[in-house]
Amino acid sequence: MKDITVIKIGGSTFGSGDTTIEDIVALQKKGQALIVVHGGGSTVTDWLKRQGIATKFVRGERVTDLPSLEVVTAVLAGLVNKEIVATINIRGGRAVGISGVDGSLIESRMKDKEMGYVGSVEKVNTALLEALLKVGFVPVVSPLSLYSIDRPSDAPAIINVNGDPIAGDIAATLGAKRLIFLTDVAGINDSSGKVISQLSADRVEALIASGAISGGMIPKVNACLRTLNVGSITRIIDGRKPHALLEEFKKQEGGTTLYK
Repeated sequence: MKDITVIKIGGSTFGSGDTTIEDIVALQKKGQALIVVHGGGSTVTDWLKRQGIATKFVRGERVTDLPSLEVVTAVLAGLVNKEIVATINIRGGRAVGISGVDGSLIESRMKDKEMGYVGSVEKVNTALLEALLKVGFVPVVSPLSLYSIDRPSDAPAIINVNGDPIAGDIAATLGAKRLIFLTDVAGINDSSGKVISQLSADRVEALIASGAISGGMIPKVNACLRTLNVGSITRIIDGRKPHALLEEFKKQEGGTTLYK
């Protein structure tokens, strides 16, 4: 159970021509214990438009009011999650789709009232993940959480959480061997635009302050820093490259490795 790899995939790297699912199936058949955490923000935005619900972002994060939360839950725990699981299974893999709500996997509190029903992870309960891994399944986790901490009695029981910290907190709690982010960029760039192949934790703050690390890359980097404390190999790689995940297990080339 210690040789676990947590993989975070985003909607921008998952499409009809993508090889990620093929790689997941191949790695599973080789005996790799994998946990997949997915996003799906662009699909959520499309479905909000269909429902006539405006999308508002603050500091790069989606504001989630109650009508938005209903769509987020339906799309992420339903459509996106089940499409990924179905694709893995139809290609010969063994996957089960769950959310952070199932088995109280992820427990959260509201992060900021301005953001609405957006949570920060407070606790990870790994029993369900361990049970699925033990019997040979790939858990595919959608980024929803149980709103169980400091929850008003009239609030919903589900809260929306960024998938990046969920991936990091799962990896840290399990003591995973690897945490891999498949992104739509080549890695973390310095101020000149050159990919940083090896990034020390003490350089991160300066790169954020300079704007070299910004937007959606910030929660990814913070998730990686969280897992360094348990000795995980933390990698941010270009998921657009054919068989990027399979190649990552053969040789760690390209992308950015974070270290203490």
